[in-house]
Amino acid sequence: MAGNGKLRSDVKPGLEVDIVLKQDQRTGKTTRGIVKDLLTNSPQHPHGIKVRLQDGQVGRIKHIISGGTGG
Repeated sequence: MAGNGKLRSDVKPGLEVDIVLKQDQRTGKTTRGIVKDLLTNSPQHPHGIKVRLQDGQVGRIKHIISGGTGG
């Protein structure tokens, strides 16, 4: 279920994703992790759904890697 992370319906806790942290927005550097919480409430976002990873880092999804253990 790879996707670009712009639709909230595509994102759920447990997904492995690449996100861009706030401090990396200018460079576009991505950070990989597992989604813990969804922070964007709207159904979609042009820059990607904002999430908190299990390690506490927050950023917008650039790419969904895999469905994780939950799906």
